[in-house]
Amino acid sequence: MVQAAVMPAANAPVEVRDFPIPALEDGAILLRTIFSEVCGTDVHLHHGHLAGVPYPLIPGHVNVGEIVEIKGQPTDLDGVPLRVGQIVTFLDVHETCGHCWFCTVAKASTRCPHRRVYGITYSAQEGLLGGWSEMIYLKPGVKVVPLPESVPPERFIGAGCGMPTAVHAIERAEIMLGDTVVVQGSGPVGLTAAILAQLSGATEVIVIGGPSNRLLEAERVGADMTINIDEVPTQERIARVLELTHGRGADIVIEASGNPKAVNEGFAMARDAGRYVIVGQYTDLGDIQFNPHVDINRKHLEVRGSWGSDLSHFWRGIRVLAKHGDRFAWERFISRRYSLAEANQALDDVEHFRTVKALIDPNL
Repeated sequence: MVQAAVMPAANAPVEVRDFPIPALEDGAILLRTIFSEVCGTDVHLHHGHLAGVPYPLIPGHVNVGEIVEIKGQPTDLDGVPLRVGQIVTFLDVHETCGHCWFCTVAKASTRCPHRRVYGITYSAQEGLLGGWSEMIYLKPGVKVVPLPESVPPERFIGAGCGMPTAVHAIERAEIMLGDTVVVQGSGPVGLTAAILAQLSGATEVIVIGGPSNRLLEAERVGADMTINIDEVPTQERIARVLELTHGRGADIVIEASGNPKAVNEGFAMARDAGRYVIVGQYTDLGDIQFNPHVDINRKHLEVRGSWGSDLSHFWRGIRVLAKHGDRFAWERFISRRYSLAEANQALDDVEHFRTVKALIDPNL
């Protein structure tokens, strides 16, 4: 039998349950979980903020593990057969069809209506399809990526979901050499966006967020300035950004906070003819009011959403970790490891910003 932490329903405590070791179908892989992250999305899942979630489910959508069993001959992206004993990760997004209008015409596979996600849209009744478990069942066709030797499991999971999400946001931002970039939010997505903004050529990166332990991490990874939302009022935050940019505002603003109220602030911080990328509004937490003339049209402001990630963002993120991992040490984002039995405490700590990055270690 295999133990897994299960969310039985929205707002219900997570329970540790036993599952049988699955028999593999052809092309499937069984992983022994090394680490699974605890993401802000898991907090939203716990509170029922995502529509259509098939409770009960095993959370954990970004994971790293060791291959313990293979059936058939699944391969990596280069066509090399995978083997027992490899340390790998996998793209949590599965069953993107590749045939619908969004996949083929819009080239926006993150909007594919057939898309399913490990740890989010698979029920526990369908099997070990989430990472808060001793084992993970990888269905045939899941895209598996062996970790390079320069990327230990701790480094990969320290970046976690924040890495491909931030890669997509940076892609949407189209940063140019010499740009000033404001990042709203100092969680894993915001911190990684601050790193990637620098690697993309930004010469001034301002991170706005809190609490202080997260802003210390922003400073460690190279943010030129941090502004603590718990200490600096909204209008003063806007004034500081304008002062730093000679009254113009930032070339690029990236919203990674998840707070709808941050969007009004982002409008005010972006320069005329700048760009605003909204990546943090993953769940519906309410409405805001804005003036389309003042905030968008007169400013000639370009506003772009960034939803989820695809294989290209996942693959590029791992390449960044392999090249720049020693410099930025994503593993230092990890505040604490939790056992399966401590999953409720992990959710509470993430919800109340006690951690920068929390992870589930089923081996504890």
